[in-house]
Amino acid sequence: MNLDSRPPDGVALPPGRMITSEEGDGDLQPLWLSDGPAPVDLWSALRAEHATSALWPLLLDSIEPHDPEFRPWACGELSPERMSSPADHNPEQLLARWWHDYTVTDEDDDMLTVEERLAVTAPFGQTWPGTAPGRTFSAEPDAMAEQFARVFMAQHPHARLGLVAAPRGADALTTVGWDGPVNYDNDTAAFSAVIRTWEDRFGARVVALGLSTLHLSIAAPPSGLEQALAVAAEHFAFCPDNIWQGAHSTLTAYAEHLIDLNCWEFWWD
Repeated sequence: MNLDSRPPDGVALPPGRMITSEEGDGDLQPLWLSDGPAPVDLWSALRAEHATSALWPLLLDSIEPHDPEFRPWACGELSPERMSSPADHNPEQLLARWWHDYTVTDEDDDMLTVEERLAVTAPFGQTWPGTAPGRTFSAEPDAMAEQFARVFMAQHPHARLGLVAAPRGADALTTVGWDGPVNYDNDTAAFSAVIRTWEDRFGARVVALGLSTLHLSIAAPPSGLEQALAVAAEHFAFCPDNIWQGAHSTLTAYAEHLIDLNCWEFWWD
């Protein structure tokens, strides 16, 4: 990505700099990063200009609020060189494969019995239920994203602004070389492929990223338990730690949490 010193379409940018990926030959700069916390209104202004600037804005959080290296962003812990393209992946096949991998029962598992493991993903057990149908948007996706960006900034006042040359938020994760789910799959393009479908089916918008966290706004959340269970199954396949290590330790409990929720947040250990 090449960002010159001119603000995109006249939007005034705060002080910042291009970030060079630490991998490769040192000639790839996938990210522009602000030097300090992002102004509250700037994410919305830049998001509105995305159609003409082709730069996707991200609110970027670090491993710790006062981390001097602002990992992984300011120190270039990014890996765009080894990512494939989201277009190379079939989202439904990915989710089905991940579901199978994470629901395999093992008699030698010293953490959970077979019965306990099956109970986590009840009522589906080991059977992949397929992807959830899309929903009618209850809000305009970009307007919902703006609302969530303000909420995120209020909760993460040290977050900085990032700009990535990407046609959509899902692709920005791959373009910037973020590897938050690396312990499960080291090709972020696979996750971008799934998020593309969430953009279409649920009005998802990528708003913020941390070292291993992902924050999406949702314009069409599930409105009942049956719908929420179908979405929860996708979430488990996409990020099993949301359930394995989250506050909601079964698929059903997690699904109840998703009903009418306008933001989806993921964390990989």
